[in-house]
Amino acid sequence: MDIETTGLDKWRGSITTIALYDGRSIFHYVQGDNLEAFKENIQNYQVIVTYNGKSFDVPFIESCLGIKIDQVHIDLRYVLKRLGYSGGLKGCERQLGLHRGELDGVDGYCAVLLWEKFKRTNSRNALETLLAYNIMDTVNLESLMVIAYNLNLQKTPFSQSHRLPVPEAPDIPFRADPRIINKIKGELGPPCFIPWNSVE
Repeated sequence: MDIETTGLDKWRGSITTIALYDGRSIFHYVQGDNLEAFKENIQNYQVIVTYNGKSFDVPFIESCLGIKIDQVHIDLRYVLKRLGYSGGLKGCERQLGLHRGELDGVDGYCAVLLWEKFKRTNSRNALETLLAYNIMDTVNLESLMVIAYNLNLQKTPFSQSHRLPVPEAPDIPFRADPRIINKIKGELGPPCFIPWNSVE
């Protein structure tokens, strides 16, 4: 599970999109469209996995949507930190060999600008690029969780017998528009992106 927002302050900001992936199906929720459906759908799961969700995503959701998320929660920020990996979600992905293709270099601040462009111009390409980014954040959590499991397993006698294959990434139903990404990069100038919710 991963969210995008209009800012870091849950009292003044709002959720723009949420992506949810259960290993089989991808679900997405958009402010002004179907965001309220998340409240019911999240109840279908007993365990949630996030990166920095204990500090950011879950409190933001609880504040903005008025619900309590009390499922078992695996926050990969802390799991990966114990294994020696830090630098935010994108930093951990790079260190562990995960690549994002045309979404490489896009971060949470860019996601804010994509939402603003969508609201300002009703650009479907901006919204689809935002959703592609949000969903990529979410589906990569599955690979990171399996990698972390295998790394922890190396310290046991079961490192080979219980090792899991890293899952294939599913097809993301939205495509990022490189023209919009390059335009935002050009507006920000080098370095292109400001760390938005990067955390150690």
